[in-house]
Amino acid sequence: MASNAVVMVVDDDAQLRSLVGTVLARAGHDVVEAADGEEALRLLDEKLPDLVLTDLAMPKMDGARLIEEVRKRDPMLPMIVLTGLATVDAAVEMMRKGACDFIAKPFKIDQLNDSVKKALGRQLLRRDVLRLRSEQCLRLGEAGATLIGASPKMIAVYRMLKQVAHSPTTTVLIQGESGTGKELIARAIHLASDRREKCFMDINCAALTESLLEAEIFGYEKGAFTGAANSGKPGLFEVANDGTVFLDEIGEMSLPLQAKLLRVLQEKRFKRVGGVEDVEVDVRIIASTNRDLETLVQEGKFRLDLYYRLRVIPILIPPLRDRAEDIAPIARHYVEFFSASLFKRVTELSAEALEALEAYSWPGNVRELRNVIERAVILSAGAPIGPESLLFAGAPQLADPQLESATGNLSIAEMEKRLISKVLGNTSWRKTEAARILGINRTTLHNKIREYELAPGPAQS
Repeated sequence: MASNAVVMVVDDDAQLRSLVGTVLARAGHDVVEAADGEEALRLLDEKLPDLVLTDLAMPKMDGARLIEEVRKRDPMLPMIVLTGLATVDAAVEMMRKGACDFIAKPFKIDQLNDSVKKALGRQLLRRDVLRLRSEQCLRLGEAGATLIGASPKMIAVYRMLKQVAHSPTTTVLIQGESGTGKELIARAIHLASDRREKCFMDINCAALTESLLEAEIFGYEKGAFTGAANSGKPGLFEVANDGTVFLDEIGEMSLPLQAKLLRVLQEKRFKRVGGVEDVEVDVRIIASTNRDLETLVQEGKFRLDLYYRLRVIPILIPPLRDRAEDIAPIARHYVEFFSASLFKRVTELSAEALEALEAYSWPGNVRELRNVIERAVILSAGAPIGPESLLFAGAPQLADPQLESATGNLSIAEMEKRLISKVLGNTSWRKTEAARILGINRTTLHNKIREYELAPGPAQS
């Protein structure tokens, strides 16, 4: 049995909690204490325990009600009842409600340890999810990107993620709308697997032409095509040998390349572009798409055999609008991140701002929410962030009030000019960063600066 499982002890008797906690800590577990059922529920999604030990008779919310509420949130989380009200009827009732064991007080330490060991042997999911959350802030790609969300749909994704990670060769197909975090899930699978010490290589299949994509994936030999390096070049599969290759937007891959990818999946070998010898590799392939691959198969644009080989384990990332309870924690995370990275004293969102965020449909999903919060932190004059700093279609106002005149009769061009000027000022006229925040490319920003005759102030020159 693995150590350092997270065990929650719920009892209104502080001395008993301390005693049980000491026993569990000596057995190598991390202990979380709660004085009643209500406190336990508040801590449940934050601590993600692997096991809950609960008393029955407690104030505010008793153990029987706690078991029922936990079962609604996660039917797989094991729970053990510790109680002085030990009767056959009570034991049967608690087991019916979902408890996996029933221990009468006073109990022997060996009895407690044996019961905990058996329960943890059935379910040790949450420890790994918590470890992923602690690692991903440093290792999951773009700055500030993280897996956040305790909604039932995201918990199901975490559960699937852990199961897949423990199967080091299984291919995975991650499906979901743009901006839902498909690459983060792919990286999380890699980090949770035995391949974590090896390379994670990712490539967007929609970003390159067919010939360039083939060269990037499979590499090429010397003189394979005009402009090829004199020494040739290894492809992603070679570089990532024993690691993971993530093929983003796999639905955009051409049929000839699909055939070559299928060979890698089936035979674990391929030829470089212009090569004659096979290169053997051992990689896990994770693919993602925001398109309906079954429809592409019917249209003859995607190989049926490749579809089935990729879809050994499908993971569907729910859109943000279908997990509204995750909007607030994601938004708060990005407020904290951008406040620190942009040296702003903005640490929270107002109730009105949160209400506006939760009422919006988020067609761009988490990526759009991230951008909205980054702009809000920049545009906010102070804390907390109000709805007037939220720049999206569902916001009550679409501009910082500081950008508006007293009468509010500014033209769209003047509003745009002032907004661009403010963002440039806040970024010290770093045009690449300003363009990203404004959601436009650098060329467009350059043209707008020239059109509006904007120039940095003396301190920014």
